Amino acid sequence: MRSDDLQSLIALTTVPHIGDVHMKTLLQHFGSAQAVFRARRHELERVPGIGSVRAAAIRGFRDFSRAGEELLFMEKYQIRVFVAGESDYPARLMHCYDAPAVLYFRGNCDLDASRMVSIVGTRDPTHYGKDWLVRLIEDLASYRPLIVSGLAYGIDTIAHRQALRHGLETVGVVAHGLDRIYPHANKSMAREMTAQGGLLTDFMSGTPPDGRNFPSRNRIVAGISDATIVVETGHKGGSMITADIANSYNKDVCALPGRVTDDKSDGCNRLIREHRAHLVTGAKEIVELLNWDAPPASASRKQRSLFPELTASEQAIISILEGKESVSIDELRQLCGMKPGETASAILNLEMMGLVASDPGKRYRAL
Repeated sequence: MRSDDLQSLIALTTVPHIGDVHMKTLLQHFGSAQAVFRARRHELERVPGIGSVRAAAIRGFRDFSRAGEELLFMEKYQIRVFVAGESDYPARLMHCYDAPAVLYFRGNCDLDASRMVSIVGTRDPTHYGKDWLVRLIEDLASYRPLIVSGLAYGIDTIAHRQALRHGLETVGVVAHGLDRIYPHANKSMAREMTAQGGLLTDFMSGTPPDGRNFPSRNRIVAGISDATIVVETGHKGGSMITADIANSYNKDVCALPGRVTDDKSDGCNRLIREHRAHLVTGAKEIVELLNWDAPPASASRKQRSLFPELTASEQAIISILEGKESVSIDELRQLCGMKPGETASAILNLEMMGLVASDPGKRYRAL
């Protein structure tokens, strides 16, 4: 697409009252964004769903310079743009009626990979949820799926981190522009992902991670993969919204069951009870549900490795925990020669990265 056509297209996404459905209708009717801006008001008003208010917004739009700035940003940071209706637009999303008209992508993977699953869940998972997800990705690794999630704390971070660990491509769908990373704690991981997957959004640079942006992010997570796997969630929240959207797209939804007394399993149990999700306990059920062929016998899994962004304290703790069932925090402190606060801080960071889990009695083990 020529730069002037692309600039007009990006500009159209910023016109007030024009959403993705309206935009795709306009592009289909007029053929290009430039033609939309050249159309007369009465021509715009005749397009189904546009009406006088949206027609006036298009005719009165003047801020094309912002789209020009976005083109420069895209060129500088090697960001690709996917436009609905074009051949390189992710095929799975193309079938979703409200899919973004424009997507921005920074990475190197194929968004039409043969096997793609989205993994969502709470930002504060239990040991049960963490451990199950670690085993799930390890067991799926030989099938080489592309793992999609939302780059948030908790389940999202564990999903991305474990995918990287096993050499799988992973895509983070974010609710902001690609000029920033939210949460900031995942910045280093996001950098790894651009070399082994990528970051995807429908928001221009400069867009902050406002709460109203997350439902838009969730529909991409739900639509771009073959199935959405809900690991742990309460009965409300983003994961439940994502599951509902996936169901509306006629996509498979899978949920990990939990105890009826656990709040973090309430949403998953409800999805299963109301027949809105398949009950899954492991990789085998997901593989059978999605009809994945058996992986080659020679397929190998990437061995556990240390990540370059770990601090010396974090690396020391991982080295001690590797190969041991569990170690108490007092033992870790003595073996590492660290102060109590330094040890606690390092363990907390490792837990957030999905590399360490805690057991009763303040004991810790490597995942």
